[in-house]
Order: sequence, then structure tokens, then C-alpha cells
Amino acid sequence: MTYRLGVDVGGTFTDVLLVEEGSGSTWRAKTASTPSDQAVGVLNGIGQVCAAAGIELSEVAQVLHGTTVATNAILEGKGATVGLVTTKGFRQVLQIARSFVPGGLAGWIIWPKPEPLADLENTVEVDERIASDGQVIRPLDDADVRTQLERLAGGGIQALAVSLINSFADPAHEKRIAAIAAEVLPGVPVSLSSDVLPELREYERTLTTVANGYVQPQVQRYVRTLSDKLAQGGVAGELSILRSDGGLQSADAAIGAPVTMLLSGPAGGVTGAVWVAEQCGHRDLITFDMGGTSTDVGLVQDLSPRIGRETKVGDLTVRASSVDVRTVGAGGGSIAHVPELTKALRVGPQSAGADPGPAAYGKGGTEPTVTDANVVLGYLPTSLAGGEITLDVEAARAAVGKIAESMGLESAEAAAAGIVDIVNENMLGGLRLVSVQQGFDPRDFALVAFGGAGPLHANALGVLTGAWPVIVPLSPGVLCALGDATTSRRDESARTVLRRFAQLEGGELAQTLRELADEAGQRLADQGTPRDQQTVGYQVDVRYHGQGFEIPVDLDDPDTDLAALGERFDTEHNRLFSFLLDVDHEVVNARATVTGPKPDVAPVHLGAGDGDPSGARVQEHEIYVGGEHVPAGVYDRAKLRAGDVVRGPAIVTEMDSTTLVLPRHMATVHPSGSLLITPSEG
Repeated sequence: MTYRLGVDVGGTFTDVLLVEEGSGSTWRAKTASTPSDQAVGVLNGIGQVCAAAGIELSEVAQVLHGTTVATNAILEGKGATVGLVTTKGFRQVLQIARSFVPGGLAGWIIWPKPEPLADLENTVEVDERIASDGQVIRPLDDADVRTQLERLAGGGIQALAVSLINSFADPAHEKRIAAIAAEVLPGVPVSLSSDVLPELREYERTLTTVANGYVQPQVQRYVRTLSDKLAQGGVAGELSILRSDGGLQSADAAIGAPVTMLLSGPAGGVTGAVWVAEQCGHRDLITFDMGGTSTDVGLVQDLSPRIGRETKVGDLTVRASSVDVRTVGAGGGSIAHVPELTKALRVGPQSAGADPGPAAYGKGGTEPTVTDANVVLGYLPTSLAGGEITLDVEAARAAVGKIAESMGLESAEAAAAGIVDIVNENMLGGLRLVSVQQGFDPRDFALVAFGGAGPLHANALGVLTGAWPVIVPLSPGVLCALGDATTSRRDESARTVLRRFAQLEGGELAQTLRELADEAGQRLADQGTPRDQQTVGYQVDVRYHGQGFEIPVDLDDPDTDLAALGERFDTEHNRLFSFLLDVDHEVVNARATVTGPKPDVAPVHLGAGDGDPSGARVQEHEIYVGGEHVPAGVYDRAKLRAGDVVRGPAIVTEMDSTTLVLPRHMATVHPSGSLLITPSEG
């Protein structure tokens, strides 16, 4: 028997899921995250889940890990000191940036421009120049390179980024600088833009390369530490890290290109949600992952997550493929407050996190949070995470009571209901970003809710969006870990083409795509995925000639006719912008994505029930909903059978999450184990 182990580290909890590949049997563990050293929480969870399954760590064949180490380095500003090498005349490329300020007109006044990840004093120029067609205009001066790198050596840099103008056309000069840096700056990791992002647009390419160097030492330290501790603990299997686009890469590949894992954590949830929705017979879905610190939402069409060409983390936007996930600062730990100036209730984005956490956790927290509000409303049981956390109801009431007092409300329940309503509206805004704003009607999609707090709010979000059914998978609190355990290896190659359709000779684009597929396929083969087990997808960035932006168009076949490619681009352009132009099309970039086989993980099959869930009913409990206290049935999810129908108001409990079914709604148990929440008939 072989086992795969999925691990997802969140801001509050670390989730671990162990899967026996032959039978599909699963064991799960949820333990508190350890922000000071995430590896500690990961190893605690792995130890717990292996003990629950009764196996030794040596029986684990693979550890598949979604991590926020790179993300946190960006958000917390705790990355490396990066030295940057540019072409002479481009030293201030990061300072000039793009003429864009987020927000409305007031953004020009109140927006604090973030500092570049590489300081100007740590940026040097080298005398060289390559044209956009790859022609060498001015050869690289090795002596000049050594002089500039020696300047950086005296500045105490911890990582080096090299981004020369037009290096996407010919990387020779960058590779020569890397060779010299190995002599002048021994032990300092080097990121080359021709490796990280071999595409045009010097600012985006430079920023992405610098971001890669900024997080690289921290990622390397974390991955190496975790690998060593797993080996010391007896885990014989390899460690793989989830990419932002939902694929897996080896630990060494992750260390070499950490910019590809900035959204590693949220990507696992989307992958897991796709797996669950497919079992339930739904191919179009919106994912809703509500954790302790934030909520991540994404949109999936025909079981294919939308992959964007940009990754956004805080104020940083880099050019790296990632699942199109939007993050809202709303989670179970989001703090409610009433500003003195407005006296209007606000929730988040500040969070109580894992330490001290919500007041109900009894770890010293006193601020009212969304979790505390759910406790006051009666939606949460008195213990979480299989008994690891016992909730203090009185502490939660005292914390929420401060909100009631500030707003002049009669009861803590009224204040708690207001907190829940506001956080639901905040999350609705995120759901609209991936649906309505992208031209999709959420009523055409199912809503897959997961994360520790997601199922508590899922029914309400279904009402707000009209997305039915709301699907709550088994073990929703560890679905991100399931996504880690059910995903495939992936790699990608890209190249700038920059040719109008009329200039492309027959088969030229197809040849480029095949070369890119071969490059990515070889890297994947080096990571242990044989060529005969790989599948290839193609994508071409197309624009109208004269436009300053492009739209990615997916291709199944590299030999796709240019006329068909143009029609696909026109269709997408019209959907996004409602107009077309009568000018020639232009290919900007081409890329190939190579994916390994999906793991063989058997789905769950529940025994058939008779529709009556009374055998799973454990008690009746009073909750506050719709402005009044009403009785609600409490059900043990482990005792529900396929076809059982739980009618609201009801609470369904399990080890890692709690599901709320509102009045006039019902939850039907699918044979795969998921709850399908819909409005009641009539």
C-alpha cells in the first residue's frame, strides 16, 4: 500500500490529509499553524495523521505541500536584500514602473507608493545591448560586470536578479553574468529574467525576476528545513510543492523558481473543489474558501480553473501563471470594530490570526471576531478541530457585547448578526469580482464552499448570489490539502514572438509551440514524469495590431489555423469589451504547459439512506436567525447516508468544520459525501 500526504498551511490552521492510493481511504488532521516556523505545525499535523491511520512515516510515498511562505515574505516585507543588474540606461526601471494607481482619483493623493523590492543603491548597470530581434548591438564587457558585481558584494546582498533589456530574444549576456556572479558572489542565489520570464516588457520582466530573488532565500530555507526534518522523521517519500497555477513541482524546482508559488495555498483549494464538483456532476462552479484570516474565491468553467497571466499579492503584481483567485480580507478571525468617527460597524481586514485568535479560543484574545459572532448566534459547537480547541462561549459574548454597547444595540445576538451580515457582503464583493465583473452570471454556477469557516456562511452566500446548489464537500476544512494530494506535476515554457498574422510563415507558430512543449516536457521528465505520461496544452497571447495589451487564447493543437485562432480571440475580446476591430491580429507570446498524470485517488461512496436523517440527529439546539431564536437540529455528518435530506434550520457538525442550513433551505447528501444545499421546494 502506498500513501500520498497533502499538506496545506493557512494563517490559522495547518491541514493534513492522508490518502491511501488503492482504496481512496483518507485520514485527516487539523492543527494550529506556527507562524514563527511553519515546518513545526506541518510536522505536528503529519505525526497526528499517521498515528490516526496506524502507519509509520516511512510508508508515505509523497508529501504534496501548498505553502504561503513566499506569499508571507511579500506581505510582511521580510524577503531578501536583492541586488539588481540592468542594462546601462535602465537603472531606474523599478522606480519608473507603470503609470497606474489603484482606487479612484483620490488614490493619487492618499496611496502610499510601495518601495521597490530592489533598492536603487543595490541596482547596477552593465555596458551591453541586445536588439529585440536578438542581434548584439553592444557586446558585454566582462571587466565592467566584475566591477559592478563587486560593488554589490560590498552591499551585503542576499540574492541577485539579472534583467537586461531584450534578453528574452537572446539570453547569452545574462548567462555570462550568472557565470561571473558565481565567482564574485559565491553562495548568492541568482535569478535570470531569461529563465524566470522570457517575454517582452522590461518592467514586468524585471519586477518578476526581482520578486523571484526576493523570496528565494526564505523559500529555500523553509523547503530545505522541511525536507530534512521529514527525512529525519522517517518519511522516505519525496516532497513536492504546489504551484500558483495548480500544478506540482519538485522541491528543487520550487527553490529555483519560487515566484511560481506565490499563490500556492489558494491554488490547492481550487484543485480540490474541481475534484469534488466533478464527483457531484457539476462542471461550472465558483469556489469559496473561507479560512481564519482571509477568503479566496475563483471561477471554474467546464472543470478547468481560469488561469491568469498575473499573480497579485498585496501591492505586488508579477507576470506568473496562477489560478485566477481573488482574496478578500474576511475570515473567521476578522475583527469587528466601530470607528469613533462614523459609528458604523466594520469587519476586517484586521485579523486575530492563530495567536491569540478569537476570544472564544480562550488564548487571550479579547477583540470580537466573526468566529465569536457565530458562537454567540449558536452556529458553532463548543469544540473545534476534533476537540483540539474548546470554545469559550462567555468570552465570545463579552467580546461581541462591546460591539452591541458601541452601537446601542439591545443584545449581543443583534450585534453578532450584524457582524455576520457585513462579512457576508464583503465576501459577496469578492465573488462578484470573479463572476459578474468577468462577464459571468453566478446563477449559472454551483458554489463550492470549503475552508474551516466556509460552510457556516455558504448558505447565505448562495442566497446573495443565486448560485445553486451550494456544495459542501466532506472534510471541507482540509479540502486544500485534498487538492494538494490530487493534483499533477506541471511545467511551462514561454517565448515572445511579436509577429502579425500576415508575417507568420506556414507552420512557424506551430514549430515554436512544439519547441516550447519539448523544453517544458524535458524539465518535467527530469522531475520524474516520463514523456509518455505527459499531456500538453498550448496558449498564445494575441492582440489587435497597435494595441498595448493582449488576451491569452488556449489551443488544443499547435497546428490550429491562424484564422481559427483569430476567431477565438475575437470571441473573447467581444465578451470582455463588447467591440471588435477590423485590423490584423498579432501574436505576442506563445507558451506550452506540460502536465503529468492525475493521481489515482478513489472517490468516496456513501451507503444509501432512506432520506430520513434522524439517525444522525444528536440534539436540538437554539440558534439566532432572522431576528429571533429558533430551534435547530444538530446532525453528526459522519452518520448521514446518501439521499438523506437535512431541512433547515439545522447545523451539521464534523471534525474540521460546521455547516449551517438556513430556514427554508435543505441539504441533500450526495453519494460522494458532499452536501448539496438548495432552497426548499415551494
